Amino acid sequence: MNLTDINISDSVIVSHRGSRNSVDISRPYGWFVEKERTCSGKIESTGVIFLTNRECPFKCLMCDLWKNTTQHTLPPGVIPAQIRLALEKMNGIRQLKLYNSGSFFDSRAIPPEDYPEIASMLQNLETVIVESHPAFIGERCLSFRDLLRPELEVAMGLETVNPMILKLLNKKMTVDDFRRATDFLNSNGIRVRAFILLRPPFMDEEEGIFWARKSIEFAFDCGVESCAVIPVRGGNGIMDDLARKNLFSPPSIKSLEKVLEYGIALKKGRVFADTWDLHLFSSCSLCLEARKERINSMNLRQEILPEVVCKCDT
Repeated sequence: MNLTDINISDSVIVSHRGSRNSVDISRPYGWFVEKERTCSGKIESTGVIFLTNRECPFKCLMCDLWKNTTQHTLPPGVIPAQIRLALEKMNGIRQLKLYNSGSFFDSRAIPPEDYPEIASMLQNLETVIVESHPAFIGERCLSFRDLLRPELEVAMGLETVNPMILKLLNKKMTVDDFRRATDFLNSNGIRVRAFILLRPPFMDEEEGIFWARKSIEFAFDCGVESCAVIPVRGGNGIMDDLARKNLFSPPSIKSLEKVLEYGIALKKGRVFADTWDLHLFSSCSLCLEARKERINSMNLRQEILPEVVCKCDT
């Protein structure tokens, strides 16, 4: 199939959706504490809060975050209350990731009048990480930064530097948009983390590995400090339709290992492999746990560890 003949749009993506999950705006829809190697080289306890928030205005092809969102802007005070509830259950964290299923600097998602209250709750941390689409990078980033005592880091989805695939992801951005946003953040003392997709739709396994590696290279060349590699999965409606048409297959956990190894070997910044639902990317129960342990250890140590040997390799 010629990729130029594929029609991907907001309406097409939304038409394949199922129903949203029931959410309670008084609380985040999820939170936990994980270990992460910081830019200083220390391994710190890191809180992760998934805020219940308005749906992102961008309808990206691979995204399933809309399932836990509302269809309206939340009143001022609601997001700070969610953060406070989760923080009360997190002891000893030094970093915090605030993920709101969209862009933190979208004023329809996080009201700017909530910034002072949010910042006041985070003063004892070392780093605060928020997510944003490059389109929302601007003066609001600086306003929030100036309220914080911790360092601010912004995570942005680069996804892939393959221009045709990036367009089909319906991300509504170019690699130049990503570079400009990164330049703005870096010039204002704000670190950048890039999300990189492993094997988005319309790629085979080897293409997925190749373009993930190229995307990591591009991100570091832009001035990104760390990259998180996310293996693409189905489950959002349109991705399942593409799978039925043989236009998408999830990557192998072995491919994730290869991309992680490549990124760490560059020694240009931290590279992490996303470990959410890793079992979805393995077809071998014999080596799954060993591979998960290896990936987790490489994430923390930022070193390439001995490969897992299994009869499934032959």
